[in-house]
Amino acid sequence: MGMITRVRGRLRSLHNIAKIDPEERDEKIAETVCLLSILFLLPYFSRGHTPLLLSLGGWCVASYSFLVLPLLISANYKYQVRWIKTLVTKILNVTRKYYRPIYNFIVKVYSPLDRCENVFMKMSNIYNMTTQLVFFLICDRVLLCDISSMICPQKKITGLYTLMFYNVIAYCVSYIKELIEKEDWSVTVNMTQHSNIKHLAMSATKIVLEWTKAVTFIITVTFMLLVFGLEQGLKHYHPTALYTFITWTYYMCTEKVFVEMFPVLLTSLKFKYFEALEALYAPVILKAYTVFLSVILVIILAFHGLIRFTSVAFYLTVFLKAKDLFKNSLRVLQREKSVLNQFRNATQEEIENCDDVCAVCLSPMERAKVTPCQHMFHAICLRHCLSNSEVCPICKREYTFLH
Repeated sequence: MGMITRVRGRLRSLHNIAKIDPEERDEKIAETVCLLSILFLLPYFSRGHTPLLLSLGGWCVASYSFLVLPLLISANYKYQVRWIKTLVTKILNVTRKYYRPIYNFIVKVYSPLDRCENVFMKMSNIYNMTTQLVFFLICDRVLLCDISSMICPQKKITGLYTLMFYNVIAYCVSYIKELIEKEDWSVTVNMTQHSNIKHLAMSATKIVLEWTKAVTFIITVTFMLLVFGLEQGLKHYHPTALYTFITWTYYMCTEKVFVEMFPVLLTSLKFKYFEALEALYAPVILKAYTVFLSVILVIILAFHGLIRFTSVAFYLTVFLKAKDLFKNSLRVLQREKSVLNQFRNATQEEIENCDDVCAVCLSPMERAKVTPCQHMFHAICLRHCLSNSEVCPICKREYTFLH
């Protein structure tokens, strides 16, 4: 009530604003705009389990934000409160002065946690399962809960059910993939590579292992068919199409068996932009997509009043994923591209004059890199050659660049 009274007082004094000095007048207008901005932003931060706007529905949040936020941003940009400008200037000056000591202090304090995070991310199975579970719980809260009440006891285990089903699908896909790629179908094991003498113990172990995999696969598929056919215990499991799409794409982008298949898919699409670096672009694309999804859902989750869960979700699904993206995958890609960018791209005329054939793999070239000694290769072929030596594969001259 006190804030509303102050706003009313500001509005009553506006009729005398023409008699005031222009600078003082602008300052009063700026203070009024600031108070009104706080008043219009209060619905986003109302107390209680649910913000006021969300109780009216998602369309109300979008409409209110679309109408109010641009107006508030433009008004505060035009009428800026003097003391706020002064405060921001002082903060920037202090930050520039003490930036290096503060940065070194933060790095020193953060270094133990950084080492723990790196160890946690190296344990890929636990790391992926944890982030998947947290992300699915976010989807339960954001995509399945009734916005008017934010209480959905009948859907609390939806994420666990979904993750279990996806794990079963991943296991089936990995087993089928193993069968397709399998070259040795013999049930016995030889004593040595060039010997025909059979090793009985190892042969028996191999037979038991293969039959165990086959029986497990059959039981798993049968169990899933029975569960979905009889629908026992699934009367509250009703995921929406949007929920299924988001969770399934996220799961595919983080599960090992699907991640390993993605570079093959990129290679089959034959995008010229990748320059045969699909194996390096694939993890960047997948991790960027998961971070993008997580950011959107965590922002929506922040309006639900679940501060602790939002903090944990942001840390696991956004911060750690983004750190893994920039520190590992993106850095490797940038390092490889920086090496290849030293060589210019060949023109179409140069490729045609070279008979469209790479001298390393003897395959046709649509795009190529030109070495300082005027030889052309596929980017991937040149990268493989550079990993072994710094000389041209044809004339054996050492590469020199003029910077």
